[in-house]
Amino acid sequence: MLLLLLWVCGWASENYFLLHAESMFMYETFKVELQSTLVTVQEGLCVFVPCTFFSLFKNPSFNTTVFGYWFRAGSNTDLDFPVATNNPDKTMQETHSQFHLFGDPRINDCSLDIRDAQRSDSGYYFFRTESDTFKWNYYKDQLFLNVTALNHTPNIDIPQTLELGHPSNVTCSVPWACEKGTPPIFSWMSAALTSLGPRTTLSSVLTLTPRLQDHGTNLVCQVTFPGAGVTVQKAVQINVTWKSGTLAEVVLVAMGEAAIKFLLLGICFIFLSMESQRRRVERPATQVDYAETVMD
Repeated sequence: MLLLLLWVCGWASENYFLLHAESMFMYETFKVELQSTLVTVQEGLCVFVPCTFFSLFKNPSFNTTVFGYWFRAGSNTDLDFPVATNNPDKTMQETHSQFHLFGDPRINDCSLDIRDAQRSDSGYYFFRTESDTFKWNYYKDQLFLNVTALNHTPNIDIPQTLELGHPSNVTCSVPWACEKGTPPIFSWMSAALTSLGPRTTLSSVLTLTPRLQDHGTNLVCQVTFPGAGVTVQKAVQINVTWKSGTLAEVVLVAMGEAAIKFLLLGICFIFLSMESQRRRVERPATQVDYAETVMD
């Protein structure tokens, strides 16, 4: 009985170590390598996540079908849709434009391309691979996506001074955004006379013709990222000039000219008033002399 008990204990211990070794072997063999398991991106922007996965089956033939999937942590891979995959039968319509399996699973590439990131996308994700001969969920090596608030603002390229009545081009751009995402929407706000010029995916041009009353007012460029539902804006002050002088100098000159004109006008008015008064004084005397002559 003692020998039997010792044999059972020895068998159990041996199999435990074998199972543990097999488990360690599987985890060491089936793994995902990420440059960083924590990836941070601002909402509305894009991020590329380089990724390589390993399995027992190296470099399958290009004739072999190999599917790759990225799932949210906690998903049931048999029931839930992935956020990204190269399997067209399981693409999730709501997220297929945001998450893209950029890599080719046939060459062990699980790289993920994320566009139009949203705050609700924050969380853990794991990779899964399937082929004709094996399936594996890489629960151990998960990616954590951290989506933060968008703190970038548009760039406004405007001449330091705008000449009165002369059209000038003003450019609003978001060079920090990505062209692969949903194109941003540009909006301009100004009291000045404006017209829209050419635009690119990440910039908009406005033609502005400044008036005197536009000096000191604000020109605002607002940019909306529809893929994430977030809006940012920037305001600049319009500075109007006249020829080589600033508007303040123009106003002073205009006031000086107006003062001179009023002064000349006042002098003319005084002169005319005095002349009119003199004639009124001279006219009765002439009439009296004429009357006296007739009486004689």
